[in-house]
Amino acid sequence: MLDLNFIRQNKEKVLQAAKNKNREVDLDTIIELDEKRRQLINQIQILREQRNKIAKSKPTKEIIEEGKNIKQKLQKLEKELITIENELKKLLSFIPNIPLDEVPVGKDATSNKVVKTWEQIPKFDFPVKSHIDLATSLDIVDFERGAKVSGFRGYFLKNQGAVLHLSLLFYVFQKLVKKSYMPIIAPAIVKSLALFGCGQFPWGKQDTYQLNDDDAYLAGTAEQPVTSYFSGEILNEKELPKKFVAISPCFRKEAGAYGKDTRGLYRLHEFWKVEQVIIAKNNLEEARKLHEELQRNSEEILEELELPYRRVILSTGEMGEPQIFKYDTEVWMPYRKNYGETMSNSIMGDFQARRLNIKYRKKDGSKEYCYTLNNTAIASPRILIAILENYQQKDGSIKIPKILQPLTGFEEIKKVKH
Repeated sequence: MLDLNFIRQNKEKVLQAAKNKNREVDLDTIIELDEKRRQLINQIQILREQRNKIAKSKPTKEIIEEGKNIKQKLQKLEKELITIENELKKLLSFIPNIPLDEVPVGKDATSNKVVKTWEQIPKFDFPVKSHIDLATSLDIVDFERGAKVSGFRGYFLKNQGAVLHLSLLFYVFQKLVKKSYMPIIAPAIVKSLALFGCGQFPWGKQDTYQLNDDDAYLAGTAEQPVTSYFSGEILNEKELPKKFVAISPCFRKEAGAYGKDTRGLYRLHEFWKVEQVIIAKNNLEEARKLHEELQRNSEEILEELELPYRRVILSTGEMGEPQIFKYDTEVWMPYRKNYGETMSNSIMGDFQARRLNIKYRKKDGSKEYCYTLNNTAIASPRILIAILENYQQKDGSIKIPKILQPLTGFEEIKKVKH
């Protein structure tokens, strides 16, 4: 959420940022409501001072009558103030964050900018199979029974596919713990506080699963509960940055992806992620360094898995509402003959911290909102697409990346002979 004073002083900049992110905002109404709010606060303060003054006076008939009138006026104005503040908060919640100047301006992915490519695209001397065909023939994923039991986009990981999935998650989790990131198992059920605070609400509400309880939802990523961990708290500057590596199941309706990637493991309602989250000082230079650290962590993982990838700076229209800067890391998927996004790395500025009221106390005693950052370390089973397709052999078997072999206990996945 943006500061109201900042909006007043940078109206054109805020409007342009919203336009670049394909969002419409009503700043005139917001500023008008803020003026009314200020006037009401002033009127209420004057009435309260009058009330306090007459409370010290001798209670005559006139004084009592005046007290009643002040009370009625206060009740009316306070009720009006609550209404205006609620409406103002609602309108403010729809204003997206402002991208950094170097973010490419564009409505969609066609304006994204590739800034790094690692390793050559592999060449095969045999017809490349899709991960669906490979997984089905090797009996490591069951899509048909997954759909029968779980519904659209349902799946079962089984046999060596299940082992590979868990090995990947543990390898990444352990790697980041060794880098001094605090390990945390995040809850999958969260309140609207976390979803609003992280910017999932209001924009992504249609993509979120709501449970039967009044205020209970399934998290779409561990970013949501972990970033909210310190909501309403004041941290000490010397403790920052706080770095987390979180593992959790993730749930998404994929409401905005109707008809896209309907088969296979790319776009699912339910999956697992290892997520990196950082709570930092309100300092853009430091945030940039931390952002590069998060990116390096993810790229190290892909390099150790020996998977070709590229890094992309997302355009304004692609990056999402809370971000000021965002990388996507895309891995080569041979059957698609294209790269597919597997990691998203974001600087949020103080946007989320304002919504969650996360501050830190500086050395001089003053308080400031924190910066927040997050990046996917690994998401499975999507990453299995790249592993199965890049490591496929002519006979239909799959080699296992060397880094994972000590965890899987096997070097390849072969067809089981019955």
